[in-house]
Amino acid sequence: MRSIQQLFDLSGKTAIVTGGGRGLGEQIAVGLAEAGADVVVCSRKKENCDEVAGKIKAIGRQSLSFGCDVTNPEDADRVVKETLNAFGKIDILINNSGISWGAPTEEYPLDKFNQVLNVNVTGLFIMSRAVGVEMQKRNYGRILNVASVAGLVGSDPRAMNAIAYNASKGAVISFTKDLAVKWAKKGITVNALAPGFFPTKMSQGLLKMYGDVILEGTPMGRFGAEDELKGAAVFFASDASSYITGQVLPVDGGVTAS
Repeated sequence: MRSIQQLFDLSGKTAIVTGGGRGLGEQIAVGLAEAGADVVVCSRKKENCDEVAGKIKAIGRQSLSFGCDVTNPEDADRVVKETLNAFGKIDILINNSGISWGAPTEEYPLDKFNQVLNVNVTGLFIMSRAVGVEMQKRNYGRILNVASVAGLVGSDPRAMNAIAYNASKGAVISFTKDLAVKWAKKGITVNALAPGFFPTKMSQGLLKMYGDVILEGTPMGRFGAEDELKGAAVFFASDASSYITGQVLPVDGGVTAS
C-alpha cells in the first residue's frame, strides 16, 4: 500500500499546462512542479511562458515553454511532439487556456461568441485529442480541464455579462464527463476544476468594477488566493485521484453551495 506522500508525489511525471503563462495556469504549473513534475508551459504569449518556465527551473524541475494557439491542430501537435522528444512521455494535461468577452446578450457580437467557444471548447478538444492519443499508448493519463463556476450557475448580470464564457464553461463540464466515460478503460482520468473568482490579469478589471457584487454571493466573503487552486490541481493530477473520473470540483469560496 502506497503512503499518502507517494499518492500525491508527481516525481517522474511530465505535464503540459495550456494557458500556463499567467494567472491560474501559472499557479497550477508551479504547483505541479512543487509536487515533483517536469512541466511544459504553453500559451499564445511565449514570453509569459518563458518567465513561468524560469520559476519552475528555480524549483529544481525541468521545463519547456512554447507559443501555442490551442485552436490550431498543428500547434497542438508540435507541443506534443516536442514534449515527447524531451521527456519521452506525457502523463498530465491541464487544459487551462481560455478567453472571455463581455456584453449584454442582446448586443453580443456573433463573432465574439464564436471566438470564445472556439478557444474555450474547440481548443480543449484539440489538445485533449492530441495528448490522449499518446496517453492511450501507455494506458495512463490524467487530464484536468479548468472550467468555472460560471458553467454551473447563471451569473448576476450586474457583475458578469458574458454569456459566451458561461456557455463555453458549461460545455467544458459536459465534455469532461463524456470524455471521462469514453476513456475510462484506457487508463485515463478526465476531471475538471470549477474556480470561483481569483484575482488574475483576465479578471482584474471585472473585480475592480464589480467586486462588491461578486462578494455578496460568495459565502466566504473573499476572492481566491494565489495558492488556493494548485492543491486541487495536484490532487487530480496525481494517483491520489486514480479512482475518480468525470467529476467537477468547485473551488469557489462556497458560491455553488449557496
